[in-house]
Amino acid sequence: MLTINNLEASYGGIRALRGVSLHVDKGEIVAVLGSNGAGKSTLLKAISAVVKPDSGEIQLEGNPTPRIPYRVVEAGIVHVPEGRQIIPNLTVYENLMIGCFLRNDTKGIQEDLEVVYRYFPRLEERKKQYGGLLSGGEQQMLALGRGLMARPKIMMLDEPSLGLAPIIVNQIFEILTTINREQGTTILIVEQNAYKALSIAHRGYMMTTGTIEAEGDAQELLHSENLEEIYLGQTGGCRS
Repeated sequence: MLTINNLEASYGGIRALRGVSLHVDKGEIVAVLGSNGAGKSTLLKAISAVVKPDSGEIQLEGNPTPRIPYRVVEAGIVHVPEGRQIIPNLTVYENLMIGCFLRNDTKGIQEDLEVVYRYFPRLEERKKQYGGLLSGGEQQMLALGRGLMARPKIMMLDEPSLGLAPIIVNQIFEILTTINREQGTTILIVEQNAYKALSIAHRGYMMTTGTIEAEGDAQELLHSENLEEIYLGQTGGCRS
């Protein structure tokens, strides 16, 4: 479904991606792993057209992806950014409606809203509350729900576990597997929490300094020596 060939991109004057190639098949959960500064976030920003690639190809279902962010969303790729980036002075409901601003199918929007509330009952309970008053875990749920309201073919998640308590992280990742299974939504997840990401993924890629160092079946990567080597001792805090 998503194919990236020899992608090069710079961010903040630094070459962040150096010949990255990967693919994501329909219905998969694919994890991209690596320590801070590996280029993971730049990869997602390049796919969503927030960062302009220097060279290389990005294709969705065999066609080049648009190079304007909202056109990327129209094509079916939704980016749930690091740090949630919900709008604090809008209500939960209003934040969710922003996710479907490109849609005009009223019935489908209502159906998807009900699905979001089923996955995240707390959001329905607090639909009239301002987003900025939610806890960190609730804001992450809101960011995911907002992404789902676009009815994406591929949902890209940037560090969804960042800053959250382990029990909330477990809940978020359980919901992601349910969304993948029930909705058929393809998921590309970028994470420093390698063990948690690989526990739900079908396949994974490991990045260091802008390059892919290893790839393969998620369970094989989970138990590989490469995982320990790439994280250089940082893995101790990642098991949960």
